[in-house]
Amino acid sequence: MARSKSSANWMKRHVSDPYVQMAQKDGYRSRASYKLLEIQEKDRIITPGMTVIDLGSAPGGWSQVASRIVGDKGRLIASDILPMDGMADVTFIQGDFTEQEVFDEIMAAVNGQPVDLVISDMAPNISGIRAADQAGSMYLCELALDLALQVLKPGGDFLIKVFQGEGFDQYLKEVRSHFDKVIMRKPDSSRSRSREQYLLARGHRGQA
Repeated sequence: MARSKSSANWMKRHVSDPYVQMAQKDGYRSRASYKLLEIQEKDRIITPGMTVIDLGSAPGGWSQVASRIVGDKGRLIASDILPMDGMADVTFIQGDFTEQEVFDEIMAAVNGQPVDLVISDMAPNISGIRAADQAGSMYLCELALDLALQVLKPGGDFLIKVFQGEGFDQYLKEVRSHFDKVIMRKPDSSRSRSREQYLLARGHRGQA
C-alpha cells in the first residue's frame, strides 16, 4: 500500500531530526532519552541507589537513562502496553496500565518497598480528535498520580508528561496538594510544535 503524503513527511522530519540522529549515535533507544537527560541535568531527580518506576517505558529510552544513573544498587520497574526489549537490572511488566491486573503487577513488584521517584512518559493513542485525546491523556495522568501517591516515600518525586487543556488546571491543583513544589519543564528536545510539557512534583508529603 502506498505511503500517505503525511506519513512520508513525518518520516522525512523524523530521519532528519537531530535528536533522532543523536540517539542512534549515543546508543539510546529513542530521542525521548534526551528529554529526561535535560530534566536530570537541571533538576537532579535521579541519584545512585534509587528505586524508580517508569510508566509508558517502551521502547526504553527513559529506562536506559534512569537505570544507568541508579546503578547496581538501585532498582527500576518499568511498564508499557507495548513490548520492550530486555534491559539489565530492569523489571519490565507488559500490559495496559489502565487495567487493574497490570496495576496490581506493578504494586506486587514494588512489594511494599519505598519508591524514590515515579516517571511517566505515557500518552494515549492519538485519534486526532483533540477533546478525546486530551481526556485520554488526563485519565492516564490521574492513574499515574494515584500510583505515585501509593508508592512514593515521603520526600519522593513525580515526573509526568502532560498536555495543557481541559482538566489540566484541576489536575495541577490536585498534584500541588500532595507535593511541596511543582515545576513545569519544556525540554529543548521536546518538539516545539508539540503541546507536551513535563510536570515535576517534588517532595511528596506522604500519606495523610
